[in-house]
Amino acid sequence: MTTDLYDALSEDEAPLRAPRTVLTIGAHPDDAEFGAGATLARWRADGAEITILVVTDGSKGSWDPNTEPNDLVATREEEQRRSAAALGGASTIHLGHVDGELEYSMGLRKEIATQIRVVRPDVVLTHDPWQRYQLHPDHRATGFAAVDAVVAAREPLAYPDIEVPSHRPDALLLWSADEPNHAEPVTPEWFDRKVEALLCHSSQGVTTMGDAGSSAERRVAFIDRLALWHANNGEQFGIGPAESFRKIAP
Repeated sequence: MTTDLYDALSEDEAPLRAPRTVLTIGAHPDDAEFGAGATLARWRADGAEITILVVTDGSKGSWDPNTEPNDLVATREEEQRRSAAALGGASTIHLGHVDGELEYSMGLRKEIATQIRVVRPDVVLTHDPWQRYQLHPDHRATGFAAVDAVVAAREPLAYPDIEVPSHRPDALLLWSADEPNHAEPVTPEWFDRKVEALLCHSSQGVTTMGDAGSSAERRVAFIDRLALWHANNGEQFGIGPAESFRKIAP
């Protein structure tokens, strides 16, 4: 009899059954891939419908002062489409808020709650807004708006002007959590798929990937760093490489 690697884990720690429908909510193109790319690719291969919701337009995502923001927006949207395809064929939604200027608002909460009701995901994934020392304001604003939108989307009396019924996901997974209580395994196949998806965001090679596109050596260094991160995630749960989350029941 084969022993299940995850038998010893608690209910929160054990991997989820492959959901039917998934919605990820990231502040920028590539955020979902960094936080949960291997998990998304595995779920997609198991038949899940994946939707990647990107809140901002990515127009500040360059360290080159000569970059034309409108050109960068178009580039990043195309990169996101290619990355979604690399994950196995995900849908993408862009809300188009200005990168770096995102503020929490009731309007933003309603926008995201509307998408939750339309997509009707079993699982929602997003930034952990309570992560200590999270420097990027867009990540904080997106995380808080997304968490609050999950609550609003489940309430039948919220937003009566939205002609879509309320919806309650089965689980909310927050990536980059300081206190994760849930792990999803990252095997070599899905690790490679995550790397492929991330490298589709070539405009971000310098800013977030150690200039991985400039040489074979830098690409290997980026992949090694990503592998170490997954190993450290899994070590917290006494397992192999993993993507870790704070799991909350909505």
